[in-house]
Amino acid sequence: MDLTRRSFSAGILATGLTGLAAPVFAQRSTYFKGIEDDNGFRYRKTNFDRVDPVWHKQIVKYFSSESPGTIVVDTRHHFLYMIYKNNTALRYGVGVGKEGFKWYGRARIDRRALWPRWTPPPEMHARTPGLPEFVEGGAPDNPLGPRALYLYANGSDTGYRLHGTLEPWSIGKDVSSGCIRMFPEDIIDLYQRAPNGTLVQVLEHIAAPA
Repeated sequence: MDLTRRSFSAGILATGLTGLAAPVFAQRSTYFKGIEDDNGFRYRKTNFDRVDPVWHKQIVKYFSSESPGTIVVDTRHHFLYMIYKNNTALRYGVGVGKEGFKWYGRARIDRRALWPRWTPPPEMHARTPGLPEFVEGGAPDNPLGPRALYLYANGSDTGYRLHGTLEPWSIGKDVSSGCIRMFPEDIIDLYQRAPNGTLVQVLEHIAAPA
């Protein structure tokens, strides 16, 4: 399915930007900067000048006992790390689950999808009546964006994913129903670096006693 620029823009407006007060809409629209073609579909490019540099993809020092190539998600500080050698990592800013929706543990990427279909689980339908049965991959209102990496544990789908977002302002916040969301450009980059079989650890941070 090839989206025209007009239909693409109309679909984006249907994803949550409509109904906002004009100042909020104007403020959020500054998070986008042009359109990018990708494998027959389009997404709105992130205006990284509008994003706090702490959430930009960058190489950092990171001390971990995990093997190089492992993904570590720090939900408390809203970072995802791709572990490299010599105590370094490629760090991405992420949005994580809201309180009560967070998931922690070890998993493995056993499925990867380019422009994935979004199928809301039954629990989400119960919380938000009226959701569609599914949204096709590449549709401008598909919240998974251009890529999704599916987390499996003990051979079973956990229901959690690493995926893109239509809301770049949500990176660095507790916003999702448990999945880890990334800038579209970042999930495309991570997709290229994380083949099936990549190990993932989602860290649980226990508050220190008072």
